Amino acid sequence: MSNPSVLNPTAPGFAVFAQPGGAADFAHIRRMANTVVPFGAFVGVEVTEVDADHSVVEIPDRPELTNQFGTVHAGAQFLAADIAGACAFVGATASRIADVAWLVVRDSWSSFRRPARGLVRAVGTVDERAVRQVLAAGPGERVDLDGKAVLHDAAGTLVATFRFAYVAELAGPTGAPAAP
Repeated sequence: MSNPSVLNPTAPGFAVFAQPGGAADFAHIRRMANTVVPFGAFVGVEVTEVDADHSVVEIPDRPELTNQFGTVHAGAQFLAADIAGACAFVGATASRIADVAWLVVRDSWSSFRRPARGLVRAVGTVDERAVRQVLAAGPGERVDLDGKAVLHDAAGTLVATFRFAYVAELAGPTGAPAAP
């Protein structure tokens, strides 16, 4: 079975988030983020905010997203953190997102602080210095960058933190994405 949301293989991988003229349309980015990640949609996590500084992803309060103790499953928390970090990257690089061939997680670290119950929000950010490097990168150039996501439950209690080491590559001179 093929994935119906697989992006156009001849366009840079993140071009779907771009608007003509390179203008940042954060509402479009949020809508697309909720569309192009089938696993996120399957689980029910939702991108609720994206701007140049951060993104917010919510894990709904649903029993099938919990573990045997009734707390939000660590896998659901990682998924929300992962999507929040990627959306923070897209928002921060929106003016150049059509040129980004790919972004992958090279490494990640997690720290679960307290059991998470109910609705959980993941707030993702990326390192500003690395964003400047991505915005200045030339065709085919790779940039390492760091991101993080902090997760809070509905009461505002910190339940987990995640750190991500990413690598991004700008599309080559022909606009075709390179292999990650």
